[in-house]
Amino acid sequence: MFYDTAENRHGLPHDPFKAIVSPRPIGWIGTRAADGSLNVAPYSFFNAISDRPKLVMFSSSGYKDSVRNIEATGEFTASFASRNLSEAVNKTSIAAPHGESEFAIAGLTPVDGTLVKAPFVGEAYAALECRMTEMFQPKGLDGKPSDNYVVIGQVVGIHIRDEAIRDGRFDMATVRPLARLGYMDYCDGGDVFQMVRPTR
Repeated sequence: MFYDTAENRHGLPHDPFKAIVSPRPIGWIGTRAADGSLNVAPYSFFNAISDRPKLVMFSSSGYKDSVRNIEATGEFTASFASRNLSEAVNKTSIAAPHGESEFAIAGLTPVDGTLVKAPFVGEAYAALECRMTEMFQPKGLDGKPSDNYVVIGQVVGIHIRDEAIRDGRFDMATVRPLARLGYMDYCDGGDVFQMVRPTR
């Protein structure tokens, strides 16, 4: 099949776009509002985009608390979403009113960053402390801005739990990273295989 996305007449019960662009890592974004209230929420438009410097990005569908808080403070964290915490990740996706902590809703432990004031999930195998470098609304071919807000942050500190390290590596079989597929589907990355880049 083929369809033009301008009309989006795919004929399917659900739009397959996000299912095709998958699996997507989940950015479990922690922020502290200007008034001190805490927020944590999962974003499946998330990834690392550079390692020199270390940069990550996430994109929010609409101007949500995470974006508002980062715009006010310039700081956020990205906690590692793993299979063992999948129910908690899902609970933090609730549309809670501003000021109500999703950490409390999901029974998670907020831990203040070492270099930033934003909290991360204490139960997570790893967490990134980030300072915002850019925030913008991406544009389409027509030049009109998307409803999404893209946040890019530089990683200034990294936390890793001891049990996540095996043979000197962050061990995927142990941490089983949670990823978003299409629709309401998820997967974990615990089934690992290796490939070596070919050389001539």
